Amino acid sequence: MLTFNKIINFLGIEFHIVSLMERLISVVGGFLGIGLVLWTSHYFLGTQEIPLIVASMGASAVLLFAVPHGALSQPWSLVMGHLVSAIIGVTCAKWVPHWFLAAPLTVGLAIGAMQYLRCIHPPAAATGLTAVIGGTSIQNLGYQYVITPVLLNAMVLLVAAIVVNYLFPWRRYPASLKPKVPKEAPTVEESVALSHNDLEYALRQLDSFIDVTEEDLTQIYALAVQHSHCGQMAPLQVQIGYYYSNGEYGESWSIRRVVDILASTEGHSKDRVAYQVVAGQGRRNLGDCSREDLTNWAKYEVVRDENSWKMV
Repeated sequence: MLTFNKIINFLGIEFHIVSLMERLISVVGGFLGIGLVLWTSHYFLGTQEIPLIVASMGASAVLLFAVPHGALSQPWSLVMGHLVSAIIGVTCAKWVPHWFLAAPLTVGLAIGAMQYLRCIHPPAAATGLTAVIGGTSIQNLGYQYVITPVLLNAMVLLVAAIVVNYLFPWRRYPASLKPKVPKEAPTVEESVALSHNDLEYALRQLDSFIDVTEEDLTQIYALAVQHSHCGQMAPLQVQIGYYYSNGEYGESWSIRRVVDILASTEGHSKDRVAYQVVAGQGRRNLGDCSREDLTNWAKYEVVRDENSWKMV
């Protein structure tokens, strides 16, 4: 039987509360941002057949002024997202025979390109789509469409977002400009559990729209706690023939296989461990260290599972 709460969850309705001031800033910011884009475009482009503004900039304004700290709102996503989508859109419009195929192909390729370039910006897909279905005046521009109006619009909107959000310390844009207040991190106990009220309080203190659900926050917290406790290995856990990972990501990730252990008269923690790096940074290198040093380096034991490594 469907309950009210189940219906709300299914629809994805968020009851994230922000202050009236925050909402007004978003409204005024969107008004000023798009107004400035129109004024600047008219000043530089005049009343020629070149379109003054791409409609997708309205959607970008929502992200920049309502969710200024979101990953999808940042400058790289805004500018590069629109640029790459516009290039793809113009290319598809020129070389794909029928718009019925060119339109969905543009959106699909734009999504893929933004993922690879790490510049996902949802409104940008509409920018590419406009190049295909925007009519003769836009199609006649060819690749000029990428510069005017797309790049011009995006840059003006970016400057507007920086200026408007800068007036309010808690809304610095880009997000990297937001002041970090150093606070002593509380000790995280494994038994701590976050409640709905805890998350609601934290979000209310931020007083800004956050593009993540409470369920996602809870899962992120649980995974972080789990990962923090994975690094508590004891020296005696280190055994010959076993594999251990440092739990890092990217270029810093590494896996070591214990080749031999030489006992020490000073205690097990001082035993010498000979190892080979079998994956990641320093692959094929040999080395040695104490049991204690290896357990300080290792986060957890791993095993080889077909083509991947998995935590034990």
